[in-house]
Amino acid sequence: MPIYEYECPACGAAFEKRVSIADADKTTCPTCGSTHPKRKLSKVALNGVQTHSNAMLPTLPASGGT
Repeated sequence: MPIYEYECPACGAAFEKRVSIADADKTTCPTCGSTHPKRKLSKVALNGVQTHSNAMLPTLPASGGT
């Protein structure tokens, strides 16, 4: 199961929760109990290390080809 990051607009609490993809939008804020926390966009980490390398970018064909 993925870990999602949330922020609660009602109380401002930020929290992480491990939930299934199907239940990702059905969570509650552990601080105030609001049923409308917003999911935040998370950075992607590979093997526990954040990457800024071009190694994972697709290779584009050279220009001038047919």
